[in-house]
Amino acid sequence: MFCVSANILSGGNIPSENGCLPGCAAECIIRATDKAVAASHMQFFRKKSDMTASTSAPAAQKQGSMKYVVILALSAGMAGLLYGYDTVSISGAIEFLRQAYDLSSGMQGLVISSIMIGGVIGVGFSGFLADRIGRRKVLLIGAALFFAAALWSAFTYSPGTLIAARIIGGLGIGLASALAITYITECAPAKYRGTLSSAYQLLTILGIFLTNVINFWIAGMGDLNWGINAGWRWMLGIGALPAAIFFIALFLSPESPRFLIQSGKEEAGFKLLEKIGGTEEAHRELEEVKASIERDKNGKLSDLFRKPLLIPFLIGLLLATFNQLGGQNAVSYYGPTMFKAALGNDIPNVEFLCSSLVGLVELLFTFVGMYLIDKAGRKPLLVSSAAGMGVFAAVIAFAFAANIGWLVIAGACGFIAFFAFGLGPVTWVMIPELFPTYMRGRASGLCTVLLWGINFCVGQFTPMMFEGMGGTGTFIFWMVMDFLGAILIFKFAPETKGKTLEEIQALWTKKN
Repeated sequence: MFCVSANILSGGNIPSENGCLPGCAAECIIRATDKAVAASHMQFFRKKSDMTASTSAPAAQKQGSMKYVVILALSAGMAGLLYGYDTVSISGAIEFLRQAYDLSSGMQGLVISSIMIGGVIGVGFSGFLADRIGRRKVLLIGAALFFAAALWSAFTYSPGTLIAARIIGGLGIGLASALAITYITECAPAKYRGTLSSAYQLLTILGIFLTNVINFWIAGMGDLNWGINAGWRWMLGIGALPAAIFFIALFLSPESPRFLIQSGKEEAGFKLLEKIGGTEEAHRELEEVKASIERDKNGKLSDLFRKPLLIPFLIGLLLATFNQLGGQNAVSYYGPTMFKAALGNDIPNVEFLCSSLVGLVELLFTFVGMYLIDKAGRKPLLVSSAAGMGVFAAVIAFAFAANIGWLVIAGACGFIAFFAFGLGPVTWVMIPELFPTYMRGRASGLCTVLLWGINFCVGQFTPMMFEGMGGTGTFIFWMVMDFLGAILIFKFAPETKGKTLEEIQALWTKKN
């Protein structure tokens, strides 16, 4: 009986032939009881161990979302759509404005280039504001300013008030232009950064193409008198629509993860990095960003004017200079005027049709640049772009000299195509890549000040160049600038393809 009891206590694990002799029943009971208690204890500790493991084990590894990164890039890239829209809307309106207000060539230049006055001021302050209140907030301010300026432009009744409205719009675009790329750069994974940062240029070109089409459509809605009295107002006022979309998209977007970490919001920055690139990549980037911030915490603006940051700063200024001295904005701002001079008045609104064709070419070749930027690299695209623009500037100069209208159009298409896959997108991608986190906003802003300053000169003086030098002399000038840019970029620009932002910073330290 005792052996049966022992067998029950042990959970039925003691066999009948277990060595219990007839005289040792008590010992069997004790042994069986010990086994049962031990088994019970083992089961208890196993459950407790499982519970502990479940609470102490690391969280499940999350995968990054490329879809989310693309949405962020397109949201910030909407700043380019505003810039593209304004660039071409005024080119369509300027001939109507010239006749409405009897504008001289100098005043035409001021109406077009006045937006760059606000732009220079905007980019000058954008970096300093962004390093204090964040990239996203400054972008929101820029969107709001452009929205107000677009509506104001449509309801002006003198050149003075139109210029004032365009300066306000320029302030908004200036705040947004440099920071849009900075925001995308700080959000994008290294291997896709070039492609995603090109979203700004893609949307710029999309804005140019759509606006050329809209201008062609508006110009065909009425006769010349309607265009002089009302058509140009529609061309300028429709810009409020993309500004509103830009504002809403940014309102729904987060702050840049690197700015969050720099501002002490490490947990929020890590969660955003994790959502972008996955848990493992987020841990690595978090440590790199923290190390970079620690290394640069005593940094000052004056660091830009001494090594090691003087080197990337000069390269950034070089890229900004030849982004504009290539001459593409002479075609963007004055394309309709240029095409009308080359083709005459035989076909109604032919100048707007040709501008739409050039805009379509620019859009298509921007896709080419986006495809190649993370494959061929930044430097090869920049050098081939500048050299190709020089060749086609020579073609346009010859076409004006020989009075071959169709060759002017063909040359303009080739000229813009080479800009669209190289100097256009790569400049905006590469400038923010060159600088450390603590200096990125300010340094990119200063480079963009120079870019907008040269843009102002192009807009202001191109009508005078056409008037004094003709189409031939004007494009010979752009040809010389393009070939010079190709040589200098080949000699001084680095390759940043595939490198993290922190690895790029190490380049300057090694050189120093």
